[in-house]
Amino acid sequence: MIRDSFKRALIATAVLGGLCALPAAAQEAQGNWLVRARAVRIDTANKSDPIPSLAVPADAITVSNKTIPEIDISYFFTPNIAAELVLTVPQKHTVTVEQSALGGPVDIGTFKQLPPTLMLQYHFMPEATIRPYVGAGLNYTRISGVNLFVPTVGALDLKQNSYGLALGAGIDIAIAKNVFLNFDVKKVQMRTDVTRLGQTLSTVKVDPWLFGAGVGYRF
Repeated sequence: MIRDSFKRALIATAVLGGLCALPAAAQEAQGNWLVRARAVRIDTANKSDPIPSLAVPADAITVSNKTIPEIDISYFFTPNIAAELVLTVPQKHTVTVEQSALGGPVDIGTFKQLPPTLMLQYHFMPEATIRPYVGAGLNYTRISGVNLFVPTVGALDLKQNSYGLALGAGIDIAIAKNVFLNFDVKKVQMRTDVTRLGQTLSTVKVDPWLFGAGVGYRF
């Protein structure tokens, strides 16, 4: 009886070990890296503080929407958990402002922004054909190339660095071995101060929605 019990314990241990090894084996078969190329639509929120001294009302400063190219690199620590680094090149945006003295909204210039974002994701069904995921992380935006001028005020500047939260969700759809279609949406905290001669005039909450579509390869 002791021998039978010992045999059953060995079999149970072997089965449990095999089950535990399955996710690792599947992970190795798929590869730990996933690289995606996306087209991303930036849809800005454009909330801004009023500037009473310049007759600029609330939410009168607008940053242009645009579609940009994007590369993201994901590393899977487990079949379900991955880190995603989102990268692009500096993007130029046009800024408009509505001021009564200007007779309505007018373009006041441009600036460039570079917004790398790091996300931690949970992938719900890593072996399925359709693989949904959610994520959260941090965004850092570097603002450069500021060229803003209001005729009744003069040259304006923007705070160079922005730090904020990022939330996202999406799906990968397997279309071939290691190849996926991807659809992704993110909400990013992105804010900057409008300044003149070192004095803050307004805080602009760009806070864009990012709608992406692209392809990915896992290896």
